[in-house]
Amino acid sequence: MSAYSKLNDTELIALLKEGNKQAFAAIFDKYNSLLFAHVYKKLRDREEAKDIVQEVFAALWLKRDQLNPQSSLGGYLMLAVKHKTLDLIGHKSIESRYFDSLAGFASHTEGATDHRVREKQLQDIISREIAALPPKMQAIFLMSRVDQLSHKEIAQELKVSEETVSTQIKRALKVLRVRLGLVLYLAMFFKL
Repeated sequence: MSAYSKLNDTELIALLKEGNKQAFAAIFDKYNSLLFAHVYKKLRDREEAKDIVQEVFAALWLKRDQLNPQSSLGGYLMLAVKHKTLDLIGHKSIESRYFDSLAGFASHTEGATDHRVREKQLQDIISREIAALPPKMQAIFLMSRVDQLSHKEIAQELKVSEETVSTQIKRALKVLRVRLGLVLYLAMFFKL
């Protein structure tokens, strides 16, 4: 047991901000299992859960100078894995829905191989456009459309007003309509 494992979070954050690798290791040892269990419970995939936890710790190290020693380290890390998990779930769900939709469309036409390639291209375009939304707008949009949370639930979870949630969803839909409008029009016109 190292001396660092006896330090509280405030002390560990202060040392981490200075670039202390032992403090980082102590934080990792303290929170890794908890974060992994939380993500695994949601995803039921060990490798994806490990990847998300690893990404969160990598981001913690990269953003260590921005940390507030008085903030809740456990809360910060839990929120970070929650957002990464929701992003992954949302991305998978969107991909799955669009792929299923496009697969059904393609099964009714000739040239299934050519259509599958076009479906994948269209799916990639849609996923890219959603991923190109500003991070907060993207998170709110995915929570609304993928997780099917109400505006009130999203507002409570993100600690913003319901009006902010509503505005962000309207803006996301407007941006996606503009960006995807021509693509979807061409897809229907050329029967992708």
